[in-house]
Amino acid sequence: MGTEDDKAVTGGAGAARTYDIVLVGATGFVGTLIAEYLAEHAPDGLRWALAGRSAAKLERLRERLTRIDPELAGLPLLHAEADDPAGLREIAEHARVVATTVGPYITYGQDLVAACAEAGTDYLDLTGEPEFVDLTYVRHDARARETGARLVHACGFDSIPYDLGVHFTVQQLPEGVPLRVDGYVRTNAAPSGGTFASALTAFARGRQTAAAARDRRRHEPRLVGRRAYAPVSAPRYAKEVDAWALPLPTVDPQIVQRSARALERYGPDFRYRQYAAVKHLPVAVGGAAALGALATAAQLPPARRWLSDRVKPGEGPSAERRARSWFSVRFVGDGGGQRVYTEVAGGDPGYDETAKMFAESALCLAFDELPETSGQVTTAVAMGDALRARLVAAGITFRVARGPR
Repeated sequence: MGTEDDKAVTGGAGAARTYDIVLVGATGFVGTLIAEYLAEHAPDGLRWALAGRSAAKLERLRERLTRIDPELAGLPLLHAEADDPAGLREIAEHARVVATTVGPYITYGQDLVAACAEAGTDYLDLTGEPEFVDLTYVRHDARARETGARLVHACGFDSIPYDLGVHFTVQQLPEGVPLRVDGYVRTNAAPSGGTFASALTAFARGRQTAAAARDRRRHEPRLVGRRAYAPVSAPRYAKEVDAWALPLPTVDPQIVQRSARALERYGPDFRYRQYAAVKHLPVAVGGAAALGALATAAQLPPARRWLSDRVKPGEGPSAERRARSWFSVRFVGDGGGQRVYTEVAGGDPGYDETAKMFAESALCLAFDELPETSGQVTTAVAMGDALRARLVAAGITFRVARGPR
C-alpha cells in the first residue's frame, strides 16, 4: 500500500487507524457514484482514501472529486489488487471501515474480508451472492468476533430497503407475538451490472450455493425457543397490494431472516416472504418466463458469457435515465390481531440510491453510536435505527402507509 505522498502510517488491530473509510473499487461505475456522494456529504474531518488497481484511474477520479471539493486534491490513493492478500491486509490494518464494490465477490472478495476479520476492521460490501455470504460466515465469523470486526454484507439495494424496511415494520407491530411480513417491490429501473452479474453467478453456481448453505447450517448455532424463517412461495394474486406477486430469487429474504434470528423484537415465530409486485397478468407471466430462461441460460457457459457481455459490472445508465428511475417496497405486516402497511421508497435503486445507502452505511459504522456487535451481522443488527435515520435525512422514505393501492 502507498499513498501519493508516501506518508508513514501506523496500523494493526490495536493501533490508531490512519483512515476512517477506505473505498475499494472506487473507479468502477458504482464506486465513482459512492466517491462523489462522499465528496458531497462527508462530514468535516473525514479521513478517507480511494483504493483500486489502476493509479491512472484513481488520479482521474480524484481530479473529478476535486471539482466537487477542492480540498480533496490531496485525497490519498491506495493500490489494491484482489489477489494480493498482503496488500489487502495492509489496507485493512490502516482503516476503521473498508467498503468494497469489487464483485462478483465469490471471485474477488475472500482475501479482503479475511484481512478485515483478522485486523478487527469493519467491512462493507454490495454483494447479492448467497454463496459468498455463507462462505464468509463459515470462514471468518468466529475470527471477526474475536477481533471485534463487523462484517456487513448487502449494503445497497440488496438488501437495505428490505432489511431495514422489515425492521421498521416490526416496530409498528405488537411485541412478543408471532409476526408475518410480506414485502412487494416495484421499480421502473433496469438491474445494475453488478446485480445482473451476481444473479448470473448465483444461477450458474446452484450446487455450490446449496453446499455453502448446508455448511453454514452445520456451523450456525440453533435458535432455541424462537423461530425465524423465509420460505419461497408460489406466484399468487395478492389482494393486500392489488397486484400479482412473483417470488424473487434474491439474497434479501435470507438477510431479513438473519436479522430476525438475532433480534428478539421480531417475536417468537417470524416469517418473511418477498415478491415482485406486477399489476397485469401478462407482464407477470412474461417476467416469470424470462427469469426461468435466464436461470437456464446461466447453466451454459457460452450463453452465460454472452449474457455477461450485455450488462457488465462497472457500466451503467446515464444520469438522465437514472433521474427517471424509482423504486417502492410495500410491506404488509400481521401480528397480535393487527395489520400494518409500510413503505420504503426512493429514486434509482441500482445506482444512485445504492451509492447513497452504501456511503451512509460506511459513515454510520465509522461515526454513530451503535449496538455492540461483531462477526457477520446484518444492517438491521449492526446499524438499525441509526442507519434508517441517516437514509431518511438523505431522502429515502420510510413511512407507515395506507392499505392496497
